[in-house]
Amino acid sequence: MTTTSKTVAVIGLGYIGLPTAAILATNGINVIGVDVNQNTVDAVNRGEVPFVEPDLGVHVAGAVSQGNLRATTETPAAQAYIVAVPTPFREDHSADLSYIEAAARGIAPQLVGDELVILESTSPPRATRHLAEYILALRPDLSLDGAGGAPVIHFAHCPERVLPGRVMIELVTNDRIVGGITSAAAELAKDLYAVFCQGEILVTDDVTAEMAKLVENSYRDVNIAFANELSVISDKLDIDVWELIRLANHHPRVNILQPGPGVGGHCIAVDPWFIVAAAPTESKLIRTAREVNDSKPEWVVEQVRKAAESFGSEAKIATLGLAFKANIDDLRESPAIGITAALADELPTAKVLVAEPHVEALPKALANRRNVELANTEDAIAQADVVVVLVDHDEFKSVDSGLLAGKAIVDTRGIWRELTSKGVEAAITL
Repeated sequence: MTTTSKTVAVIGLGYIGLPTAAILATNGINVIGVDVNQNTVDAVNRGEVPFVEPDLGVHVAGAVSQGNLRATTETPAAQAYIVAVPTPFREDHSADLSYIEAAARGIAPQLVGDELVILESTSPPRATRHLAEYILALRPDLSLDGAGGAPVIHFAHCPERVLPGRVMIELVTNDRIVGGITSAAAELAKDLYAVFCQGEILVTDDVTAEMAKLVENSYRDVNIAFANELSVISDKLDIDVWELIRLANHHPRVNILQPGPGVGGHCIAVDPWFIVAAAPTESKLIRTAREVNDSKPEWVVEQVRKAAESFGSEAKIATLGLAFKANIDDLRESPAIGITAALADELPTAKVLVAEPHVEALPKALANRRNVELANTEDAIAQADVVVVLVDHDEFKSVDSGLLAGKAIVDTRGIWRELTSKGVEAAITL
């Protein structure tokens, strides 16, 4: 059977699953997307995208109209399965594999032999083997190696390596890591991703592939922690941290990242903990970086509280941004949400105005707080005594500087640091 004649089931139609399903479908693969959310299924079947991602809508609409993509809540029979479900961590920072196990329970009854099952979810080491063992426990008539004449199922791990806002570009252009429990599984997975991937496809074993993704994000987390710690030190020494980093980065072998209010998203804020859980004694630096970044939101809250003191107990505070990065609607693990919630709780008589141009309603974590309301950017700033920049959305960068006169500003992204040089009278911290 040729690759293009296969049916591929993508389990999980979220920020990674749906783009993967769409890119396969627009390259001639018959794709069935599976999701537990009926609203997501209905949206995809209408050719619509239930979240913001540039260019994804065109791919989904085209694939659905051509008959190459449809969605359902039931796992179908297919020749290949791509599992792209959430892998959150528990309170002890160990991985919650329940979504993977739920996907396995849907896949297992459909298998007859020779299918390829790919775990694409970012996972702790040996999660792919856990998936294989879970499925084979449900289907003891199947095997990894054909022992006793049992039909073989192939398992591989192929982590995504894309940036929100550029997913449809980077799915195609980025190099791809493919790790198989067996060499045969790795080659089958490589053939499938070669349908759309123009980057180099790098073949390894499944555990190394899992670890590679975790290492990539942990590397970035450590570097962000360095920048965040510099921002705290610079505040104590009354230094402009962005000027400090700009100057230091003129060294030919130095490239310090930018500080912020913390670290969000499902990858960088989560993946390092999977390494810590797998090797708790040996991962001292990775753990410390996570702790530095996890503590930054509390430090930001303290800066806002100090800025609000001069305006009294009924101060109005505008928090700009809820997403975990600029110009997207993805709120997963966003430090901005925790900061906003903490301000509402710790300053119960203050009013917190939230400006997030990429969402239409407050998330559940904020929706039930009586002193929090969603507002457009200009209204939030106009009403506020204290303005807190938590995300560097383009809309915030282009705000009329006249709106900021007389405000106390806590700018965690450094987007307004030059305002005082332009004659705007505002108290800017960070």
